[in-house]
Amino acid sequence: MKKLRMISFAVLGVLMAAMTAVAQPAAQTSEAAVSYKGYVAIAAGIGFAIAVFGGAIGQSRIGAAACEGAARNPGAAGKIQTMMILGLALIESLVLFALLVVFAVVKPIAG
Repeated sequence: MKKLRMISFAVLGVLMAAMTAVAQPAAQTSEAAVSYKGYVAIAAGIGFAIAVFGGAIGQSRIGAAACEGAARNPGAAGKIQTMMILGLALIESLVLFALLVVFAVVKPIAG
């Protein structure tokens, strides 16, 4: 728990330090009316990062459970491996679907 708190504080510190890097001067043209485009792209990237992180956690938990199940019952290792591969494929398809959603959201804004 202590490591998780330290990592979250480190991430928060990096994000707060990066806020000044994206600061912009006052807009002089009519471009200020559409300045939300960058925020949408950043939000889509963060959302995809969360989806990838969740997919990675899910895949690692499936792999660990399959290894533990095969170790406990070697006779069922074939069935466990089949179900593990099916679960991994479904999780990966959800992550790829999230990537397609990101492209669908960002493309109309950039064009």
